[in-house]
Amino acid sequence: MPPAPGGQAPRPFPDGTAAHPPGPSGPPPGGAPWGPPPATPEGPVAFATGTGLPGGAASGGAGGAAAVPPPPQEPPSAAPAADPRAPRLEPPPDPLPSRVHVGSRPPTYDAEPTALPAADPEGLDDLVPDTVLDGARYGACTLRAASVRGDSARYRGEPRRDALLTARFGTGEQALVLVAVATGGRAAPGAHRTATEACRWIGRAVGLSHARLVEDIRAARRGDLKSGLHRLTDRSLGRLRADAAGQGLEPDAHAATLRCLLLPADPACRTRVFFGVGPGGLLRLRDGAWQDIEPQVSEVRGEPVVGFGSPPSGPPGGDHLTLDLGIPTPPSPYEPSPGSSERGGAPAEPLREPFRFRTSIARPGDVLLMCAAGFADPLHGERELRAHLADRWSRPEPPGLAAFLADVQVRVKGYADDRTAAVWEA
Repeated sequence: MPPAPGGQAPRPFPDGTAAHPPGPSGPPPGGAPWGPPPATPEGPVAFATGTGLPGGAASGGAGGAAAVPPPPQEPPSAAPAADPRAPRLEPPPDPLPSRVHVGSRPPTYDAEPTALPAADPEGLDDLVPDTVLDGARYGACTLRAASVRGDSARYRGEPRRDALLTARFGTGEQALVLVAVATGGRAAPGAHRTATEACRWIGRAVGLSHARLVEDIRAARRGDLKSGLHRLTDRSLGRLRADAAGQGLEPDAHAATLRCLLLPADPACRTRVFFGVGPGGLLRLRDGAWQDIEPQVSEVRGEPVVGFGSPPSGPPGGDHLTLDLGIPTPPSPYEPSPGSSERGGAPAEPLREPFRFRTSIARPGDVLLMCAAGFADPLHGERELRAHLADRWSRPEPPGLAAFLADVQVRVKGYADDRTAAVWEA
């Protein structure tokens, strides 16, 4: 079609498809719109009555002409048909839904809760929900955390013994995120309360010292971090032992395992700090493969090893944060004191779980998983579960809260304990 006078021809789209003009650009039939009006009106003309003119004068005779409705307008032209040769943008396929269980046989218990724990009218504050779910995002990092009551406790009407605490201390780039997971004793009365108290005590200790902790993490003061967090952990668990003594209980009846992650909110700081006491799991998903990076008991004594549990591969010229610098650690509260029976003093207190500590540098695409023993055991024991979660969590975008909860609840026969896990995506 030739271009209109004074106009330009429509340009084609970048993909080569011809652009359709919006409509005819020539003058309407009967002359150009800027030409003089015709001497004789074409078709009937309706004039308003005299009441609408100044002075009430009539313009169409004594009685005025009858109003004639305007001619009907033509309907707008239909949109041009899409060019079948144009490329189509289709949304990416959704990830496969999470499975209900893995393994050759389904678990014995039902997948959904059956019985609620017994409640005391005077102690309703002791009730804990079946499931806790939380999440956050800071810079390029995404946090997903969940704690789910185990199948056995759901069936027997027992409370969830795992406790989960996620807290942010400070603001802006000076903020520090704490993820704490605690588990009460299996046969101990009030185990869920013990686990909750352990999380609260360590949360309070970290919160009061968060400014110093952020400085030590940024400055790579690994020795200061290890000794300081050791003291904070022992004081928090020591309060549990003191409460047990005040109630006339055995210390083991009021004990809990405690595992924590410290995550600075500064996007320029990629240091992750793990510390705690007791069994569980610390794993890393990198390039689609799981790596068990749980600090071993032999590493707690200060042997120089590279972070994430691998043997040293060369001189310490790289990541100093993942190296034990040989800085002496203060006397451990879990070792016999100078006045113990080994030195001829009072009877020694039974040895407890050693303090575990690990620092690491996160890489883009890493998934750091910290979990209690109820989730670590099936991960270590069932290869199919590791493969399923690796496929789910190796995608470019981290899972949403609902999707993460479904992943944590994938069941395995023979594992019916509480499941508590936290994931930090870098």
